[in-house]
Amino acid sequence: MDRDNLLGQFLRARRELIRPEDVNLPAGSRRRVAGLRREEVAMLAGVSADYYVRLEQGRERHPSAQVVDALARALGLTDDAVAHLHQLANPGVRRRRAPRQERVSPNLLRMMTGWSHTPAIVLGCRLTVLAHNALGGALYAGHTYSADLVRLVFLDPDAREFFPDWERAAVNTVAGLRAVAGADVDDPALIEVVGELSLRSASFRRLWARHDVRHKTHDTKRFHHRLVGELTLHYESFTVNGAPGQQLVVYQAEPGSPSEQALALLGSLTAEPAPPAAAERSTAE
Repeated sequence: MDRDNLLGQFLRARRELIRPEDVNLPAGSRRRVAGLRREEVAMLAGVSADYYVRLEQGRERHPSAQVVDALARALGLTDDAVAHLHQLANPGVRRRRAPRQERVSPNLLRMMTGWSHTPAIVLGCRLTVLAHNALGGALYAGHTYSADLVRLVFLDPDAREFFPDWERAAVNTVAGLRAVAGADVDDPALIEVVGELSLRSASFRRLWARHDVRHKTHDTKRFHHRLVGELTLHYESFTVNGAPGQQLVVYQAEPGSPSEQALALLGSLTAEPAPPAAAERSTAE
């Protein structure tokens, strides 16, 4: 992963994804580049072509906030991508950090445990599963990389069966990884996962090169579970204020739907048996 010119890489990747007709420019018949030309982005942003070239080439690394906003408008960026672009333009002082162990609050664990009918997981800074309640664990159980959502999507042999909408899941996963990583490119965990997946997955390389940035917030996701079949679940993602970078993801099925019935079946199939002492007391009563 080239970490020397992140701003230029981002600008070029986003420029190449925009078609001229998307911004009311003529496509032309002799266009040699994918997407927009550099001078076209410069024109749309109201900056000189020479200045924009310097930005992409890394010879100018700190555009003003006004220029960043103008480039964001020219490239049609989402709010998450705009924030990311500002971060790349003004990253501050970055220091290489030693790997740190992410811990989940005992109070959060206790709260999740009480949700017996609602799958819930806690994701770490690199989308690893740090914790889950019983139903959350059952939802993702049975895969080689059940505890790592990025590797699950791109490296697990069952991924395309487990995620019926695999391409959508892949796009969102990479965009989510970009979002949580931000400009913190010296994080050893990020370097490890991006390096491994870039070598082992052509699909990951393709999507990582797009520089999509999108935080995990809420969506509907389809699963094909090995025990209960099709599940369509809505999820909401919440930031954990006491642990920066952690996300609590809670899944729910539509009330009265086949997915709600399948989720209940999954809970009954994977429920742990009551401890013997508790079973004996229940019989005696």
